[in-house]
Parts: sequence; structure tokens; C-alpha cells
Amino acid sequence: MKILITTIFDYPHEGGLSTHVSTLKNGLEASGHVVDVLSFTKLNPLFRKVYAQAPGYLINKVKPGKGQLINDRNRMSLLSSQIKEVKEKYDVINSQDIYAALASIESGLPTVATVHGYFSYEAISRGAMVENSPEDYEVRELERKAYQQANRVIAVDKRIREYIKNVANVDAITIKNFINVASFQPSLVNGEKVKQELGIPSNTKMLFVPRRLTEKNGVIFPTLALPKVLEKHPQTMLVYAGTGEQMESILAKKEELGIGNQVKMLGSVPHEKMRELYAAADVVLVPSIHSKGVEEATSISALEAMGSGAPVVAGAVGGLKEIFTHEVDGLLVEEQNVNDLAHAITRILDDSSYGKQLANRAREKVVNEYSHIAAAKSFEQIYLEAISTH
Repeated sequence: MKILITTIFDYPHEGGLSTHVSTLKNGLEASGHVVDVLSFTKLNPLFRKVYAQAPGYLINKVKPGKGQLINDRNRMSLLSSQIKEVKEKYDVINSQDIYAALASIESGLPTVATVHGYFSYEAISRGAMVENSPEDYEVRELERKAYQQANRVIAVDKRIREYIKNVANVDAITIKNFINVASFQPSLVNGEKVKQELGIPSNTKMLFVPRRLTEKNGVIFPTLALPKVLEKHPQTMLVYAGTGEQMESILAKKEELGIGNQVKMLGSVPHEKMRELYAAADVVLVPSIHSKGVEEATSISALEAMGSGAPVVAGAVGGLKEIFTHEVDGLLVEEQNVNDLAHAITRILDDSSYGKQLANRAREKVVNEYSHIAAAKSFEQIYLEAISTH
């Protein structure tokens, strides 16, 4: 098959959606399919700036949410024009967001919509839209329309599947997120060398937060928990890789707590480098929370950590509760519970052999249950169904 993957977002970019697309593309190509990605990044740079970025940015200053809606609609319009120019080359489209889904459906090609989250709720959670505003209701209607008009809908976890059923009365197919386990080889990474490159002193424990710095990811809580960890393990460094609206809050809080020297902010990190950071970490933290109706899906960051040979402490919310078996292949903690998080971290730092047991079982689970090759086969079947029923 010739498959076009579409999104109104940048690709590649920081975050799970971009990783999902790259890994799915690799899996499909390994099975002999031709796969291209059409994203906002591929569109004309001048149009991107003038038509789909600047207007909404300015309007949002006056009317929060209105500018976001305008920008997303303009992105959809540009993407739709590009799809129409190339559609004769493809058999099926796999969209990655509601606007890309609507643009893809408009082309007349069979369209499979992959749903990674709760589009309107996530916009509210990150402060881009006001809850129960006209813009919020309009986005919810666009979600419903996209799910109902797509030939097939895929959800990345069962909660998102239930959400789609509630908002659009559509039965989605669940395919959990996945990774290319073969690309994670912890035995080949010199963890001490990676720490040295980061300026982390020898024999210092590294706590790693591989998340976009947004509210639903609970990224402030590792900083809040760090003072308690330092009481027992003073040679510990907390490292963040990611950007987002919570950056300023974390920077302010670490100074307020007097732990500025123990918190390192790396900003955006290339995915290839992330593999080294996972493997060098003594503990990986995925402290997700509920935020304005949003729950973590099957976290790609968590799966990557599991594949990297590092023990994981995760918030007991959403898809994370489906990935981990508590105290078997990871530790789950009550969301927003600083004491619980600090205790779980300390428990692993106290007993490295226990952490290694968790990590080994986690990698085994990822290999057996979250392979990108197996997932690509499932996507292939759904593409064929979409084509045959179009």
C-alpha cells in the first residue's frame, strides 16, 4: 500500500505524537509499504508564518481560544490544499488529529483517524482555550464530525475509545502505543559518560523526567518531591528533557526550595539523544495527573523508559495503570502526592537490585506486548478495511 500520514502539527517535533508517527512509519515500511508524512512543517514557510501562526497569536492576546481556533482552521485549510495535490499517489490516509482528519476526508481518499487524546480538553488544560467557551463547543463539534466521517477510527487506549463513543457514538478500534524496542540498547550506553557530558558529578544519582512541560504531565511534582529525596540521597540530580508552559513554574519552584543546583533543564532534546538519557537514568519519572478532564494515554515516554532498562515511577492515572503492574515492572504512585512520589524514588535508590528487577521485567513486557512491528500489522489490517468499505 501507499500510505499518507497527515497532521496539522510540526513533524518531527517534541512529543509522543511525532514519535508515534516515526515508529509506525518504520514498522509499515519494514512490511514493504510506502509511507509519507504530510505535516505543517512541510507546508510553505511564508504561508505558515503569515496565514497560520501570526493571526491567531495576535488574536489570542485579546480573546483566549479564538486565535487558537483560527490558527488550527488555517492549518487545516493549508493541509487540505496540499493533500488534494498529492492524493492520486496514495491508497489511504492515516490522520493524527481532528483537523488533519477533516482535511483528509475532504480529499475523498479512505481515511483512518488515529486519536491520541482529548483534543478540546487538552487545549483547555494547556491554557490555549477557555472551558465552555464558544470556541470550546466548536472544537468539540469538530471532534464529533471527524470521528463520524472517518472510515475507521483508532484509539491509543481504552479510555480514549470510550471518550470517542461518548462524543460521537463511534466504535473505535484500540491499538495501544508502541515502540521500536530494537532501537533501545541500554547495554551499549555508557551511563557515566552520558552523565559526565551533562555535567553531573560522578556517583550522583540521576532522576529523569522525559516529558513535555505541560500541566497534565505533572512535571512540577518531581521538583516538589526532590527535597525529601535529598534528605536521604543528597547526591541526586533531577533532569528534565522537554519544553512547555510549566517551564517557568519549575524554574521558580526550584529556586524557592533552594535546590537550583540539583535540577537541570535540558530543553528540547533530539530523540536519538533521549535513548542515552533513559539508559543513563537511575529512575525515570512519569508523574502524570488528571488535568481538566485529560488523562495520560498509553505513554510513549513510559514505554521508551521500559525499553531502556531503567526503573519507572509513574502516576496511577489513565493508560499508565494499563502499562504497569505495580511493584512488578514499575511503581505507581497516587497523583499529585509528593510524599508518595518521594517515597517511591527513595525506595529504588535505596535498593538498586530491586530497581534492576523492575527494569528487567518492564523491558520483557515491552518486547512481548508493545512491538512496533506487531502494531504496524494491526494498522495495515485497518487500512485494508477502510479501503474496502470506502
